[in-house]
Amino acid sequence: LDDEPFDLFRRLGTDLANVTVSKYSNQETAVTIGESVRDEDVFIIQSGCGEINDHLMELLIMINACKTASARRITAVLPCFPYARQDKKDKSRAPISAKLVANMLSVAGADHVITMDLHASQIQGFFDCPVDNLYGEPSVLRYIRENVPDWKRAIIVSPDAGGAKRATSIADHLDLDFALIHKERKKANEVSRMVLVGDVTDKIAILVDDMADTCGTLGLAAKTLMDNGASAVYAIVIHGVLSGKALDVINNSVLTRVVVTNTIPHAEKKKVCPKLDTIDVSAVLAEAIRRTHNGESVSYLFGHAAI
Repeated sequence: LDDEPFDLFRRLGTDLANVTVSKYSNQETAVTIGESVRDEDVFIIQSGCGEINDHLMELLIMINACKTASARRITAVLPCFPYARQDKKDKSRAPISAKLVANMLSVAGADHVITMDLHASQIQGFFDCPVDNLYGEPSVLRYIRENVPDWKRAIIVSPDAGGAKRATSIADHLDLDFALIHKERKKANEVSRMVLVGDVTDKIAILVDDMADTCGTLGLAAKTLMDNGASAVYAIVIHGVLSGKALDVINNSVLTRVVVTNTIPHAEKKKVCPKLDTIDVSAVLAEAIRRTHNGESVSYLFGHAAI
């Protein structure tokens, strides 16, 4: 996970536990916890990225290893929840994989889950144990105020109808206007036409979304905004999956900057994509862990950015 867990634990003033993760020659995952966890409050951090199935299996085995080693409480910290996009039956015979992951975590022995910006907040209802769904919004607001030049003449834009609620919330907090891009598909498999609802003429357009995977939508949305008279286009995304040709799409697009949080590590990607910028959310996760351990309220973090 790059440096993220180390940032977290440096902020908490504690050390990472000694764990060895290895694979047998037949690709089975083996986990060894290198110190006693009996009657301890255990926090296991694993983000849904990279080799996502291997990482999920590692997490499940590690939770179970701690449970059978008599840990008092096990909290799974998932900055980016795996399979969160598969949260409903959007077509016949489609699986609800997010519910399956929730069941797997519960059966493995997780007593509590901390995550950030679930694709749909109803996923919390898939669990029988408590779930803290933290928000990246306060950190996004702080970034816009500090890093977007002349942000008071900006306009917040949602690249699809599904993200309208998130975008309007940010627009309200900053006292800015809001626009929406509507994707029109004449027929399946045809490149969708994008229709802008709202006026972006001579304004800085800030696209806001919860996840950027191949960045096709972001690239097309940015072009639509520039064609409609925007002076510059920024994109701010919570989970920067950035898979496939995403980096090429960003580099070749009209986007001024693409800002992602470090719920998914992307240090290597920044080297080949100068337009990428980072919002550090390790402080939010560290504070959530500290408050959970001490039995304090976590709700303060829903509206305030931890420093």
